[in-house]
Order: sequence, then C-alpha cells, then structure tokens
Amino acid sequence: MNKMSMDKKIIAPIKKDLTKKRKEVMAELASFTKEDKHAKAMRRPNFTDLGVANDDNAKEVDIYTTNLSVSKVLEGALQDIEAALKRVEKGTYGVCKYCGREINPKRLLARPVSSACVACKSKLQKSV
Repeated sequence: MNKMSMDKKIIAPIKKDLTKKRKEVMAELASFTKEDKHAKAMRRPNFTDLGVANDDNAKEVDIYTTNLSVSKVLEGALQDIEAALKRVEKGTYGVCKYCGREINPKRLLARPVSSACVACKSKLQKSV
C-alpha cells in the first residue's frame, strides 16, 4: 500500500465524520439561536420570555447566559470543524501547521480537528 492510498483510507472516513458533526453542531445551534444581524457569521441565543415577575426575569437571564456559553462552545467547535474540512479540500489535512510534518494518524482519528502534531502542541502548551 503506498502512502497516498493510506492517506485516502484514513482521510475519507474522517471527512465523513467531520461533515456529519458539522451538520449536528449547526442543527444544535439553530435549535436555540438565531443569526446575528450585525455579525452574519455569529449566532445569538434566543431570549426566552417567561413573564414579568422578578423571579421570571432572573430565570430568563440565567437561561440566556447558559445558552450564550453553550453557543460560544458550539461556534468554536464549528469553526474547528470547518477549518479541518478546508484543510481536507486543500490537501493540507494531516500536516502540522507549525512544523510541516505529518500528524500521526492516531491523533487525527482521536481528534479529527487537530492542526498540530503532538510535539508542537506540547511546546505551545508549555510556553503558555
């Protein structure tokens, strides 16, 4: 088996999983957010109106802030997924963006959005 066919055998299922995950994340975001009119690439959580009592207002704010946090996490995941899919299309998927070496396929299977090899990621984490 040559290197190219091995890569395709590894990348094809990862691309399929990334595409599926992208749809899932987008559907989850759409279930409780709406597109931000001022920043088209962003989504904002819907504000739940439970009533006018102070207890209702506190609960509304609590729900909104929770949804805001969740939406930020999901947006970050979506950006990572889309970046990985772009690397697949460009033919740079599986190449470390810092050192240019191949990322271990086991790492890509464990974390498909990885853009750095373990060595470079370790160096980055130590420097922070």
